[in-house]
Amino acid sequence: MARVFVYGTLKKGQPNYKHMINTAKGIAKYQGRGRTVEKYPLVIAGKYNIPYMLNIPGTGHRVAGEIYTVDDQMLRFLDEFEGCPDMYQRTTMRIEVVEWEGKSSAAGSSVMECFVYSTTTYQPEWVQLPYHDNYDSSGTHGLSYVLRESR
Repeated sequence: MARVFVYGTLKKGQPNYKHMINTAKGIAKYQGRGRTVEKYPLVIAGKYNIPYMLNIPGTGHRVAGEIYTVDDQMLRFLDEFEGCPDMYQRTTMRIEVVEWEGKSSAAGSSVMECFVYSTTTYQPEWVQLPYHDNYDSSGTHGLSYVLRESR
C-alpha cells in the first residue's frame, strides 16, 4: 500500500471523489486530513477550471488535503487519471497530519511522506493566478470544475 495526498477534485465532496470509492479501480482507504509541510502554489487553471499544485516549493500556501492509503491497482488508475507524467508528476512530499480518521484530535502532529500529483509542466502565466490553500470546486472563486464527461 502507498500513501497518497489529494488536494483537489478527488477529495470527499468534490467532483471526482467517486473514483476514490470505486473498488473496481482499486482500494483507497481514507486516513485523515493533512497539509503540505512546505508552501506550494495551488491554482485553478485552464478552460476546465482544473486545480493544479505547481511544484514550486516555498511559494504560495501550505495546501490542505486528504491522506489515503491505496493499493497498486488504485495507484495505477490515479497515474492514468492524473495524466502522469505529462500533465502531473507523482512525487513524494512531506505532509503534516492535521487529523487522523476516528480520532477526536491530532495527538501531537506527525509528518509523513506521501505521493502527491503536482506539476512542473504548467503554463508560465499560471504563476500569476491567485493561490489557494484549500480547494473546493464550488468555492467563492467561482471557477467550477468541468467534469471530463461534460467537456
